[in-house]
Amino acid sequence: MDLGTFLGLASGISLVLGAIFMGGSLREFIDIPSLMIVVGGTIASTCVAFPVREVMQAFSAMLQIFSSRKVSDAEVVEMMVRIAEISRREGLLALENIQTDNAILKKACQLIADNADPALIRETVRIEISSMKRRHAVGEAVFKSLAGFAPSFGMIGTLIGLVQMLGRLEDPKSVGPAMAVAIITTFYGSLLSTLFFLPVAGKLRARTISEAHQLDIIFEGAKCILQNNNPRLVYEKLSSFIAPKERRNVRR
Repeated sequence: MDLGTFLGLASGISLVLGAIFMGGSLREFIDIPSLMIVVGGTIASTCVAFPVREVMQAFSAMLQIFSSRKVSDAEVVEMMVRIAEISRREGLLALENIQTDNAILKKACQLIADNADPALIRETVRIEISSMKRRHAVGEAVFKSLAGFAPSFGMIGTLIGLVQMLGRLEDPKSVGPAMAVAIITTFYGSLLSTLFFLPVAGKLRARTISEAHQLDIIFEGAKCILQNNNPRLVYEKLSSFIAPKERRNVRR
C-alpha cells in the first residue's frame, strides 16, 4: 500500500475512534439500520447513476491504489536511460526482449525496435493517455458521486429517526436515545464521504496526472533514442521532467 494512503487512513480512523472513546463507548456509535440506510442507499444510487460495470471498475481502481506501489518519475527516467544503453550496446532490435510489467513501456520498446516514426509513437502515446484519463475519470466520478450520496442518505436516515421519535413523544425517556440513533446516520454519511470517498477520488485524480506525465517521459525518451542513441543525451533531456532533488536518485 502507498505509505501516504495508509498513514492518512490510519491516522484519520484513529483520531475519530480516539475522540469516541474519550467521550463514551464505541457501542453508542454502532447502529445496524443506520448503516443499512447509508451504505446500502449510497451504493444503490450510484448503481442507478452509473453502469454496474463502471462501478466495479472504480472499486477495482481503488484496490490498485491501496495495493500497488506508485512508480516515481525518477524511476521512469532511469528505465528509459537503461533502454538507451541497451539499444546503443546491442542495437534497436534487442529492445524486443525487454521484460517489464509496464504495458506502455513494453509497447514503446517494440515501436523503437521497429524503428517506428516518432509521429507514430506520439500518436500511440496520445491514445494511451486519452484512454487512461477516461478510465480514471470514470472512477473519480463514481467516488465523487458516492461522496455526494452518502451525506444525503445520512440525512434521510436522520429524518426517518426523527419521524419515529416524534411518534413516541408520550415516553420522554425514549426521546434522548431515539435522537442519538437518528443523528448517527448523518455521522456515518459524513464520515464515509470525508474520510474515504472524497480522498479516493482525489487519489485517482492525482494518479491520472502522474501517469500522464510518465507517459510523456516514455514518449520523449523513445523519440530521443530513435534520434540519437546516446544514453547521456537521453538522461539530460528526460531529467528536465523531474525535480532537481530527484535527479540525484537516477543511476546513469
